[in-house]
Amino acid sequence: MSIFRFPLLVWLGIGILILSLGIRQSFGIFMTPISVSFEQGREFFSLAIALQNLLFGMFQPFVGMAADRYGSKRIIMFGSLVYGVGLLLTSLSTTTDMFYLSISMLIGLGLSATSYVVVLGAVAKVVPSEHTAKAFGLTTAAGSFGMFAVIPGAQSLLTHFDWQTALQVFALLCCIMFAFASFMKTTKSESNSQELADEQTLGQALRQAAMNRNYWLIHMGFFVCGFHVMFIATHLPSYLADKHLDASTAALALAYVGIFNIFGSYFWGVMGDRYSKRYVMSALYFVRTAVIAAFVTLPVTDNTAALFGAAIGFCWLGTVPLTSGLVRQIFGARYLSTLYGLVFFTHQVGSFLGAWVGGRIYDYYGSYDPIWWSTVVLAFIAALLHLPIDDRPLFTFNKPEPLSLDPRLAPIATVIDLPKQA
Repeated sequence: MSIFRFPLLVWLGIGILILSLGIRQSFGIFMTPISVSFEQGREFFSLAIALQNLLFGMFQPFVGMAADRYGSKRIIMFGSLVYGVGLLLTSLSTTTDMFYLSISMLIGLGLSATSYVVVLGAVAKVVPSEHTAKAFGLTTAAGSFGMFAVIPGAQSLLTHFDWQTALQVFALLCCIMFAFASFMKTTKSESNSQELADEQTLGQALRQAAMNRNYWLIHMGFFVCGFHVMFIATHLPSYLADKHLDASTAALALAYVGIFNIFGSYFWGVMGDRYSKRYVMSALYFVRTAVIAAFVTLPVTDNTAALFGAAIGFCWLGTVPLTSGLVRQIFGARYLSTLYGLVFFTHQVGSFLGAWVGGRIYDYYGSYDPIWWSTVVLAFIAALLHLPIDDRPLFTFNKPEPLSLDPRLAPIATVIDLPKQA
């Protein structure tokens, strides 16, 4: 299927992700001005972003369940409003309590309803399964384009105005997300409507996933991804500033992360459709291992910062189409928003630790070196974790043959009342 033949819902989802994730990924360049404004150290802002990501993940399974039940359109419209209110209140905050409530809780809730889990769940229901990873890759790339487009704009706003004005402009952009969501309409594709997973209850789907070893390996791998992404997005600007590089270098490096992830996300998605997703995931994490190790080993200059942004950007969110694709491939599309939402919660636990521990270690040691080398080790472990994943679908449905049950489900068939194999 050509990307130009994807349903309108896919393109609306792309527009929503450009704005939602573009704003989110720009928060790193707000660390210095906000910390100075509140007369706090870096841990203050780091903890706020860490809590935002943790709450983002905690809300995600419930938001996913709501999207599976009531539809993505309503959930995204609700999330757009909450996101905008959170940005506005953050810009008006004069106390640390109000700041944490708005940037952590409200924006975290808004993000959970306007980002990958809900949008990809809607996309999975309108795109044939054989093109899922490609569609997920294209949709994921949208968030990266938002990063490329929004971060330079945010830096310009900070240069000419103040951080409060920049966040107020972001709040206005949430109105565009609301408008995009209002045009969304989900209709199940023919292939998806034939899946046995559609006949499951939510409780059966959750019990099935909880008793599946492969599901937990996917969780562990995505934890590492969250740790990487939020540590780099939050602390790379400050790390480069410590190396006496200009703020524009950090903004450019993050912009490179965004622009190269546009190509990377689509590339890894296409590879996931052509080859085994678990091996593609392992390859991605091996690439991350090499890229991060090279960056912390080589001298930090304007050129190496730009090269790092481009290289890490190429494998930045390529994990999203592959991870969501694995969940969809193994468990089906019916409850993808819920099951992927739970995996995403684990991702956000990693994000919480990446953002917070990065600031904590810096304030304690006065250096980012220990945390950088930790990311190298974690990337290598994640590469190994994906190798033993069994990515065969749990259910098969072939008309006019009777429903067949994958042998791996036999031990739990009686627990969740699944049909016996004919």
